[in-house]
Amino acid sequence: MNAPFSLLALSILMLAFGCTSTTAQEQQSAAPPSRGASIPADAIKITPASDIYPPILHSGEWDAPIPIGAPVNTAGAEDSPFVTPDGNTLYFFFTPDPGIPAEKQLLDNVTGIWASRKSGGKWGEPSRVVLQDAGRLSLDGCEFVQGDRMWFCSAREGYSGIHWFTAEYAGGKWRGWKDADFKAEYEVGELHIASDGQELYFHSSRNGGRGGLDIWSSQNIGGKWQEPVNIGAVNSADDEGWPFVSQNRSELWFTRFYQGSPALFRSSKTNGTWSEPELIISRFAGEPTLDNAGNLYFVHHFFKDGKMLEADIYVAYRKAG
Repeated sequence: MNAPFSLLALSILMLAFGCTSTTAQEQQSAAPPSRGASIPADAIKITPASDIYPPILHSGEWDAPIPIGAPVNTAGAEDSPFVTPDGNTLYFFFTPDPGIPAEKQLLDNVTGIWASRKSGGKWGEPSRVVLQDAGRLSLDGCEFVQGDRMWFCSAREGYSGIHWFTAEYAGGKWRGWKDADFKAEYEVGELHIASDGQELYFHSSRNGGRGGLDIWSSQNIGGKWQEPVNIGAVNSADDEGWPFVSQNRSELWFTRFYQGSPALFRSSKTNGTWSEPELIISRFAGEPTLDNAGNLYFVHHFFKDGKMLEADIYVAYRKAG
C-alpha cells in the first residue's frame, strides 16, 4: 500500500466529516494518552524468540538485524522508519493496533508520526510530532526529513484524498505546515529527495511503468519538478517502492516482494547507471533507511495465520572495516 495502515481508507472517511466534530474537538483538547496506555490490554509483545518469520540477512556487510527495543518498540505497531543522517533522530509511524478501523485511528490521539532522539547511545522516549492545528482532524504518515524540513502525507480535514505537505522545524517544534503537492499526474507515492535537493525518488503505479508499483525519479530544474522518469534498471513486473537514497547518492534502496513477503534490495550507481538490485534482507522487511555510518533500519511486520499482529523497527549494524 502507498500509505501507512489505514490512511487510504481514512481519506475516504474524511469526506464525510466536512467540519470538525465535537467529539474530535473534545479528544484533541484532552491530555493525550501515552502510547502504552493506548495499546489493547490483550496485546502480546512479540520477540525474536517468538517470531515465526524472523528477517533473514543475505549480506556479509551487516550484523544480523535486531529490534531496537524499548522505549521505541511496543506491543503496538511501529512502522515507516526514517533515521536522520547523523543517526541521532528516528521518526516513525505508530498506531496502537493495526487492526482498528480508520475512524478510531483518527480520534485516538496517538496514531501518527513520532520521534525518538538518541542520547548516550540509547534511544529516548518518543514524542508525538504534531502537524495539525488543535481541534482539526488529520492522520499523518510517510514522513521524510531533510535538515529542518519535513515532507509528510496526510488525510486531513478540508482535503479529499491523501496529499503531500511540508513543515519546518523551528523553536523546538515542527510548525508552518502547508500544502506541498506535486503535479497530480505525477502520482507521487512515498518519496525520498537526494541530499542535493535536486532529485526526487518516489514510488507510483502511474502509466508507463513495468507493473505494479515502480520507482521513478524527477529532476528539479528552476524550482520545478520535471516529468518523472522510470528507473528501469531497478523495476520489475512486481512492486518496487519506499525508496531511500544514500547521502552520497550512490545507493538506491527499496522494498520489493521476494518469495511472498517484503524484502530490502540495494542498487549501486556506477558511471551514472544503476546496477542490478541485490537482495539484502528478506522476510517481512520493508521501508529501508540508513544513517551515515551505514546502519540499516527497517520495519519488520509480525504475522501469524495471515494476520499482521504488530510491527517493530529493526536495525542491522554495519560491520566495522
